[in-house]
Amino acid sequence: MAASNLLFTMTPLSFSNKPHNPIFLYSKNTPAFLTVPKFGHNLRIPIRPRRVITSQSKGSNSADGPDRLISAVCYFYPFFDGIQYGKYIITQFSPIQTLIQPLIPAIKVFKGFPLNGFLVFLTLYFVVVRNRNFSRYVRFNTMQAIVLDVLLIFPDLLERSFNPRDGLGLDLMMSLDSTVFLFLLVCLIYGSSSCLLGQLPRLPIVAEAAERQVL
Repeated sequence: MAASNLLFTMTPLSFSNKPHNPIFLYSKNTPAFLTVPKFGHNLRIPIRPRRVITSQSKGSNSADGPDRLISAVCYFYPFFDGIQYGKYIITQFSPIQTLIQPLIPAIKVFKGFPLNGFLVFLTLYFVVVRNRNFSRYVRFNTMQAIVLDVLLIFPDLLERSFNPRDGLGLDLMMSLDSTVFLFLLVCLIYGSSSCLLGQLPRLPIVAEAAERQVL
């Protein structure tokens, strides 16, 4: 009986939200309190406000000079790796020959060793994309160039699978190769020029895949 009386006389746990109580006044310098009665004595438990963590990143126009240069150079990688797709269109259009002529020494060096493309891929991915010391601007553009190069697997598989010698099949293959080459050339011009201007290029097909890889 005494125990039951004691239970009924205990003050229940209460949380007061009255703004006029000085205990509950909140400011940036004064933490809020909860009132927990215990046998007639009020205990004040401080509640620390949660800290909101925000991340900041550089805007597309705030890349510095080295970041712009590194990002612009990366777009030469898929172009050099897919230069063979221009074997038909380069011989037909002299302006394209004039545009490609200054790049021939670099293309010869890139194509001089069969594993150069794979070594460049590993270097760009593990040394640049996965390296937080580089800015997100550089890593995103580098990843776009890598994804663009990976997509060259599909026209290569088509050529190896069919490889027509003449007729309609050859015409279709020539059209496919020329389309791939022009797409690589446009991506090179658009990507590199945008990076040199400090803008953020977003290539069709590959931009979303690059964003998912760049954390």
